[in-house]
Amino acid sequence: MSAAGWEHFEVEADVGVRAWGATRAQALAQATLGVFALIVMPAEVEPRERREVRAQADGAEALLVAWIDECLYVHDIEGFVVHDVELSVCTDTLAHGVLHGEPLDPARHRVGTVVKGATYHEVKVAVRNGVHEVKVIVDV
Repeated sequence: MSAAGWEHFEVEADVGVRAWGATRAQALAQATLGVFALIVMPAEVEPRERREVRAQADGAEALLVAWIDECLYVHDIEGFVVHDVELSVCTDTLAHGVLHGEPLDPARHRVGTVVKGATYHEVKVAVRNGVHEVKVIVDV
């Protein structure tokens, strides 16, 4: 397993994203990339602009859902797609970071799935063998 990454897994009628990293911030950033890869693959996106995102919640799992939803809000409102994600703050109750990307351009970006939002179903934030792992299912 690489130091950081993400993968999709099938869930009836939805899609799951499992992500991992050396830190929780890195795992959340990877999960965000996994969610946005459903919309447009990050490799197709140029990091021309940045959007600051902040989320708060009462616990680590709720924060993961809130963070993904805040990032999707930026996509929904501005049509912003993501190349890379940096989190500067990531605690049990607060996530703050930057999305690097650009506005969606249908002429250049192959648009995939419409992602409606993150769900609390089977959401997980954990550390296993020194690797931070997160799991979230998104409604598509």
